Amino acid sequence: MNRYLVATAGLSLLGLSVTACGASPSSSSTAPRAITVGTLYSGSGAFATSSQPQLAGLKFWISQENSKGGVYVGAYHKRIHVKLVTYNDQSSATTAATLYTQLITQNKVNVLVSDFGSVLTAPAVTIAQEHHQLLFDPTGTGTVFFTPGNKYIVLTALPTSGIWPAPLVQFLLAQHISKVAILYDSNDFDASQAATVDSGLKAGGVTPVYYQAVPSATASYGTLIQSIKATNPGAVLEFGYPPNDIAFLQALRSSGVHFPMVFTAFPGQLHQLLESNVGQAGLSYTYSYGFPPQLAYNTVNEGLGTSAFVQAFAPTDPASVNFLDIAGYQTGLVIQAALRHASSLSQLALRNAVASVSGSLNTIDGSFKIDSQGGQVGELLPVSQLFPSGSTTKIQMVYPPASATHSAVYPAP
Repeated sequence: MNRYLVATAGLSLLGLSVTACGASPSSSSTAPRAITVGTLYSGSGAFATSSQPQLAGLKFWISQENSKGGVYVGAYHKRIHVKLVTYNDQSSATTAATLYTQLITQNKVNVLVSDFGSVLTAPAVTIAQEHHQLLFDPTGTGTVFFTPGNKYIVLTALPTSGIWPAPLVQFLLAQHISKVAILYDSNDFDASQAATVDSGLKAGGVTPVYYQAVPSATASYGTLIQSIKATNPGAVLEFGYPPNDIAFLQALRSSGVHFPMVFTAFPGQLHQLLESNVGQAGLSYTYSYGFPPQLAYNTVNEGLGTSAFVQAFAPTDPASVNFLDIAGYQTGLVIQAALRHASSLSQLALRNAVASVSGSLNTIDGSFKIDSQGGQVGELLPVSQLFPSGSTTKIQMVYPPASATHSAVYPAP
């Protein structure tokens, strides 16, 4: 069976599937029958290819803990079975808003987890804060989510998107690339990356020769590529979601235009997906961020390390494991640590417990560390480059030197 398929339990709401019903609420004297974890996934639409592996990783964590008798809950000094409630938001932020509210007010979940990415996390941030429900946010990295007045969010598996490009900026400056073109989608996730690169380069004495926003739904890049070509850049950075990266790299390949450096965000996260759509020739010598599992962490104090996770998660097809599988699992590990250390199942007790392990939790995703606003600041992303290897490509870390597994090839052949 496809490990991304979501099982149903025969219940439905608005035509959407439900995997389990809610557990009894906890009290200070009686342990609940189960810890309910509620989340959304995209069964179709633009975010399906990212959302479903994230859910698969979370479900894997649940299966691992339930095989031990449940997750350990420190407030009750015992393991308690975990039940999952899921709804299909169909990649719609509007549908997601309704379903997040459903999880909180009707399913009364103990733990709320947002769907993939900033677009589908955005409605959860507001709704969770209004209901005083802690939001475990795997991959919604928009900087606007993390504010001093909001105690009800924790970013579990990625740094905030404004931090992502910091090593990339340093790499561009170290390579003495003086002409940089930046093309980005007009959403907070991509705009914050572009802004960080723009300001970082200017601080280093380099002003981008091209800086252009496009709608997130952009699927045609031919004219944009020609406009970028006219600036004769030494590096082209395209910040988008997977469909944008695929369309951009396909258009670049078909145009015959060659740039000395091309950077896109998602080949490092969804290598197999990007390669199946773009091909080896389209990805070879391009750059991306470095993510687990290619960025390996085997010395951990919570959960499985990289090698053990890959073997347990996909023993017959290790190459299929991607970062979003790990992001879902990582979110489970943060939930696990919160439940173990919290004095009760109240939402602020869980938030305080997360803060208590910040800086000491080393996982498959690196060093887990959050700031006072719940933003992730510990899991930094090196620069990677994709090299031809047989009929496929292999991701290697090229910067910073402490993380490098290969020397960067610049300009690209």
